[in-house]
Amino acid sequence: MNGTRLLVGPFNRVEGDLEIRLDVEDGQVSAAYVNSPLYRGFERMLLDKDPRDALTLTPRICGICSISQSVAAAAALGDAAGLPAAPQGALVTQLLHAVENVSDHITHFNLFFMPDFTRPVYAPHAWRDEAVERFAALKGSAQHAAIDARAKLMHITGLLAGKWPHTLAIQPGGATKAPTQRDRTRILLSLRAFRKYLETHLFGAPVESVADLGNADALMAWERGDLGFFLRIATDLGLDGLGRGCGRYLSFGAYPGADGPLFARGVWVDGAAEPLDTSAIAEDLSHAWMLGPTAHPTAGETLPDEEMRESAYSWCKAPRLGGEIAETGALARQVVDGHPLALELAQSGGVLARVAGRLLEVARTQIAMERWASALRPEEPFMHHVDLPKSASGAGLVEAARGALGHWLRIEDGRIGAYQIIAPTTWNFSPRDASDQAGPVEQALVGAEVRPGEDSPVAVQHIVRSFDPCMVCTVH
Repeated sequence: MNGTRLLVGPFNRVEGDLEIRLDVEDGQVSAAYVNSPLYRGFERMLLDKDPRDALTLTPRICGICSISQSVAAAAALGDAAGLPAAPQGALVTQLLHAVENVSDHITHFNLFFMPDFTRPVYAPHAWRDEAVERFAALKGSAQHAAIDARAKLMHITGLLAGKWPHTLAIQPGGATKAPTQRDRTRILLSLRAFRKYLETHLFGAPVESVADLGNADALMAWERGDLGFFLRIATDLGLDGLGRGCGRYLSFGAYPGADGPLFARGVWVDGAAEPLDTSAIAEDLSHAWMLGPTAHPTAGETLPDEEMRESAYSWCKAPRLGGEIAETGALARQVVDGHPLALELAQSGGVLARVAGRLLEVARTQIAMERWASALRPEEPFMHHVDLPKSASGAGLVEAARGALGHWLRIEDGRIGAYQIIAPTTWNFSPRDASDQAGPVEQALVGAEVRPGEDSPVAVQHIVRSFDPCMVCTVH
């Protein structure tokens, strides 16, 4: 397949619309161009609204990471008001956010990623029949176990948030629901049940033994549970070398507490952690159907290019940090946090690394959720009253399941004068910029195998899904 062009999309088992144009030479991808073909315009909807409307509107950007949007909006409003949330309210917010993120990871692994290994193309492989038994859509035993465990874990959001998605329980001053001692007990029981799922099905061993994995050799020697099964497939297919990333990782820091975030804030470049300078963030519009200059989100606008100029190919803007691309997500969080296994995985940074990083984070977050639930004190206040100023600006920088999520807000005369959002998939699935620098996924796809007759190459599917895209968040 020399010098051919292939359009892949729409993708199934991806939240939202996605298509990718591939240039193929000698059976490999030589260049990729990622298009987010759906423009939604939430940033424009927010203009001139009461600032508190952001708490209602932004969670509706997505039904999967709704709480992440709530947390970012509340943080931006709290930053504008200059008042931190009540400590117990902040603890509830951490717990709710972690429950959603872990649920996303479990859903991605079982329902979005692993079913690709049931494809007929893998029939010659010894593990394929087992993959079908465990991960076939709607039928797989592992899928049923995961869906049941996820549903029971999400009971916590009912107790603390009233509903999911699109809760209004998370506010700049804390959380609206003060849990009772009975609620606290029920939360701990829910977490105990989820731990049982992890230790019976996903890991096949104590959660702590996964969280404590110290290097890649220890990981690859793991044979138990769904994790062990995935690693067997990954070894057979060489997934460690497939879809290698750019080597730059970004995290806004996850689950902030009195002693700092659970997972550190920063960037990881050329094998070393560096402080994060958020003033160096800018969104390039040169290949997006958007109008305006390259700018920091505080000065950015969302003006769709109705003419859809030919030099552009996506509705997605191109976020850059100091002019460079950066990958974000669970692997990035664990790398920036300095976990030894993640640091080794980052040396390859491919499909295996991203999936393993996500499962490592599940184990570490489970331990933290149990600690936070035990620390709930129903007798203490969960909410501060917050008066928003007539004019102010604020930023809410959080970590959604898929990576760094930022909300930048400006209040003018008591109304929203500007609101800009950069979602994780905006970072990862960005188009080229003015210097023709490809986005993270576009770079990761180069070199992927395209077999004769493939119109939706399975290697491309693995790479794309390893980033766990949420396209409805991308253009918002």
